[in-house]
Amino acid sequence: MAVSSDGQGRGAQVGVVTVTELNRAVAALLDRSFSPVWVSGEISNLTRAASGHWYFTLKDAQASVRAVMFRGRNQLVAFNPANGDRVEARAQAGLYEARGEFQLNVEAMRQAGAGDLFQRFLQIKARLEAEGLFEATRKRAPPVHVRTVGIVTSLQAAALRDVLTTLARRAPQVGVIIYPASVQGAQAPAELIRAMLAAGSRAECEVLLLVRGGGSIEDLWAFNDERLARVIAASPIPVISGVGHETDFTIADFVADVRAPTPTAAAVNAVPDRMEQLVGLARDRHRMMQAWRRLSDQREQRLDTATRLLRPPSLQWAQRQTRLEQLAQRLSTAGVRSTDLRRARLMKLASALRTPELAAPRSRLEGAARALTAAARVTAETSAQRLLHAGAALELVSPRGVLERGYAIVTLADGQIVRSAGSLSGGDQVSVVLGEGAFDATVDRPRVDANIDTTIDIGVKPDDAPAPLKRRRGR
Repeated sequence: MAVSSDGQGRGAQVGVVTVTELNRAVAALLDRSFSPVWVSGEISNLTRAASGHWYFTLKDAQASVRAVMFRGRNQLVAFNPANGDRVEARAQAGLYEARGEFQLNVEAMRQAGAGDLFQRFLQIKARLEAEGLFEATRKRAPPVHVRTVGIVTSLQAAALRDVLTTLARRAPQVGVIIYPASVQGAQAPAELIRAMLAAGSRAECEVLLLVRGGGSIEDLWAFNDERLARVIAASPIPVISGVGHETDFTIADFVADVRAPTPTAAAVNAVPDRMEQLVGLARDRHRMMQAWRRLSDQREQRLDTATRLLRPPSLQWAQRQTRLEQLAQRLSTAGVRSTDLRRARLMKLASALRTPELAAPRSRLEGAARALTAAARVTAETSAQRLLHAGAALELVSPRGVLERGYAIVTLADGQIVRSAGSLSGGDQVSVVLGEGAFDATVDRPRVDANIDTTIDIGVKPDDAPAPLKRRRGR
């Protein structure tokens, strides 16, 4: 700002501009001086406004810059960007006049690969998930009735105030123990681990809150520490994680027993609402009083009924005697009636009973006996005749019968039957079997040319025997 003198020792301001005019001039200068360029960087602090615009930071290892991509432009992006994504953005350097902040107005965006921190996040997540630290079966539900709540966070964190305010509103009777630790920076993981171990060893609370406000992936990186995740998994106290905003996820969220979208939500999950509990207690008290009144009324009614039923013993005995007499009379009447009914039934059966007619059955039986006798006689005669003929036929072929008619069986010493005299020689020893007995003989001289009458008499009657069978040797 230039200053000049008016000759009287007073200074006058020359060329004074407002802040708005200055910012507008710088913005115009940037627009004229720089053409759109492609900028490579990693996305962080991404916010999707209700208007549809995207606000985020592009950064590399040494620097970062704010960027905005308006709705008309970001609708043409072919992917869904997220924190940690490495992208290439075609942007115009500019100035946000309302705050005088340098920013990039992004016109187009394309993927250039995930950021290094995000890659490390995915590697840690995959390793712990493979070990089963994210399994729902190992996670515990927070206790219903809590006397003391432990909080692991920074004493300067805004999230601590939100949590304390929520706990005081919902459950002022619950005690609070704070285990302070840094929640951002290189020293944060070690301090968070020490606070978690202290809370577990001292066992002063029933549930433990691990909370922090929102931020970029770098700001929340302490909660992605693998050592901290293992300490959370091994904690003897149920852990509720409330780190960042609803869209932020850290390794601590996956390992904790309960993941809350915000620190305030973590406090809500930790303790029940005192007013709701009071309303519930009042409702339960009302129900108990009603149940007691119903039970009391029922007992009084039963007492009144028992009082009415309670009578003098003499009256009870008189009623029982009357009842007994009635039963005796009914028994007597029933016996007489039963006897009369049975007598009438017996007389009816006696009148229906008559002597059976036996003449016809006897006549049929005698006829059957005569027929049976005649059939037996015929069968016996037929069988005798058949037996006689069979005996005669058997006698015809019986060797003993033949021998008894004067024939003989001649065998050699070896048992061979002699059928021809030509088979014999002088001096042969033979055995002769007759009809009665046998004898041994010596052949003197066999004769093979003699005519011998061999008429066979089979001993049958002349009137039914066949013609005599005659055989002559040598024919």
